[in-house]
Amino acid sequence: MKFKLPQYLACACFALCAFVNPASAADIKVMISAGFYGVYEQLVPEFERATGNKLITTRGPSIGDSPEAIPTRLASGQKADIIILDGESAENLAKRGFVIPDSVTILAYSQIGAAVKLGAPKPDIRTVDAFRKTLLAANSIAYSDSGSGTYIANTMFNKLGILDQVKGKSMKVRGPPSGEAVAAVVARGEAEIGFQQVSEIIHTPGITYLGPIPKEMQPGFSFAGAITTNSANPQGAAELIKFLSSPNMTSVISKAGLIPVTKPR
Repeated sequence: MKFKLPQYLACACFALCAFVNPASAADIKVMISAGFYGVYEQLVPEFERATGNKLITTRGPSIGDSPEAIPTRLASGQKADIIILDGESAENLAKRGFVIPDSVTILAYSQIGAAVKLGAPKPDIRTVDAFRKTLLAANSIAYSDSGSGTYIANTMFNKLGILDQVKGKSMKVRGPPSGEAVAAVVARGEAEIGFQQVSEIIHTPGITYLGPIPKEMQPGFSFAGAITTNSANPQGAAELIKFLSSPNMTSVISKAGLIPVTKPR
């Protein structure tokens, strides 16, 4: 995903340079999930120019049984200085001793959204009752293998009272780096309706974005940055967290389909 960089980021980078010692510039190893990647990808060049640090990026889901999932990578001994992923997952990793608890910083809030293939009829998801009827009527449903998909399969279907009716027509889609966004599967017509975090849906071609699912069904997701307990460059990791959580990033975060921390949820 590519976005036009706001001009005020130059000011943010200038401010960042004020507290960074160029002599301390080094590699920063980052593990990041898909939901915040659009923001991160856009800002990497600015951060590297401002600090002299180089970001070495590894992608993977926030949770799940994939060998690419960030918790799996950390448990297998793969190294990172900072992780950027679902906020609840960051807290769980802190409890397991993989990240420094006090370093966990919320970067943005997120909602689950829905999409259908471009040109297909637009079902109603505006209310809980309409949403339930849409899911029951759908021929096929797709969701991700990360946090949003786990919530949908394990919690949301049960809350709606439709688990038995929809589990046979639902499919889990493996995400990046080896997989793809749920919306890409919907765009090809392989699923009638798909659900994923809004930031992962809205920039996918070939789909119609239906909007967020009803607020009563939203799980209250966030994305957070955290420094790992075995970080080789904790100073660089802290600089990156400070940069990404700056108030100057509000516009970039909003355009990526996320909700800035400075705004009410």
